[in-house]
Amino acid sequence: MTNKRILITGGTGGIGRALSSAFADNGGLVTVTAVSQREVDEFDAKGCKVEARLLDVTDGEQVAQVVGQFQRLDVLINCAGIICRGDREFEQECFQQVVDVNLNATMHMCTACKPLLADTRGCILNVASILSFFGSGYVPAYSASKGGVVQLTKSLAIAWAADGIRVNAIAPGWIETEFTKSLRDDPSRSRAIVDRTPLGRWGKPADLSGAALFLCSPAAAFITGIVLSVDGGYSVT
Repeated sequence: MTNKRILITGGTGGIGRALSSAFADNGGLVTVTAVSQREVDEFDAKGCKVEARLLDVTDGEQVAQVVGQFQRLDVLINCAGIICRGDREFEQECFQQVVDVNLNATMHMCTACKPLLADTRGCILNVASILSFFGSGYVPAYSASKGGVVQLTKSLAIAWAADGIRVNAIAPGWIETEFTKSLRDDPSRSRAIVDRTPLGRWGKPADLSGAALFLCSPAAAFITGIVLSVDGGYSVT
């Protein structure tokens, strides 16, 4: 990743923060985005060797402004995402918001960055989920949006191959982030998840770094359109 210019949406917390650190540690010139100024300020205050910028990925003008500041881009990682708990994802307003952030904004970021990535024959890494493959009675909007990310990844891989742009995705399993706090705080549900996971534990954000680095590196030059599960074996049981 030495001197590669990398943009990671939603890169200030959880999985995004782990990926930003991994790419920076491997020589990348990393810019992350966050939806609130507080997140940007808190990220900067930690002294990270990564630049943070304010971006609402659902705002077309903001997307154009941020992307327009880059003269070169080698890697786009779409990590911005939201989830609603309780019964909120069954409500139309919340359902639409989740789909807008997780799926529609991913497409918007990809199309906005395409000219820059074509110039460098760069790549895109989308963040899907193991819920891309399973239904969920708790978070239908999240599951539907992440299922859409999988098909979008495959479709763009086909559409943009002639431009030299590779498009892949990782599908995290049950990872210790703010998204999963309520599950981890519930002993019975947490135990059920761990018991089904062959590696016998919750994943950590850093567990995703190796897969992400590989798929965005020259070592994966002949790989496009794949969705790599990083889930401790959960999806094969």
